[in-house]
Amino acid sequence: MFVIAPVMWLKPSPRQKRQMALRSCAARQGVTVKMAKPPLHHFRGTMPAYRWHYPQQAPGPDFVLVRDSNASDALEPFHAGWRWRIAPLRPLPDVASTHLRTLLERLPQDALVLESNAHSLTLWWWESQTAERFTRYLADIEPLKKALSGLSDHPPAKPLAPDGVEQRNV
Repeated sequence: MFVIAPVMWLKPSPRQKRQMALRSCAARQGVTVKMAKPPLHHFRGTMPAYRWHYPQQAPGPDFVLVRDSNASDALEPFHAGWRWRIAPLRPLPDVASTHLRTLLERLPQDALVLESNAHSLTLWWWESQTAERFTRYLADIEPLKKALSGLSDHPPAKPLAPDGVEQRNV
């Protein structure tokens, strides 16, 4: 028993197997998965962050949406039990807003934060779903990412000409 017991500790649990399959599936779909500190007040520790990167030439807008269960009542309500912790500087176009609302309605209850910055769209959640179920969310996330691409609050600066003057697109 003393010889077999340490080997049993190394064997992944059913939950760990499901998470490994989920993360592997996400990676095959181009999603970066990392354990990181979410943008929540008074949160200790880390949680899984699933990131979809915007194209470098088309950065996304800055915003943070938090599920009501983890948000202060002082935050502005947005849709389907989600509140703005950081709202976009400019209103989102109708197509992006529609895709965002659809995604928020479909996300599992353990999805706590949806964050966008210039580099990526990030979903902070506890990975309650299987890999097969996760792929269903991609149908909502990919069009949202596409609609948000290029809506950066801080568009990239145009390159300077050799004489130090900003180049114009002709």
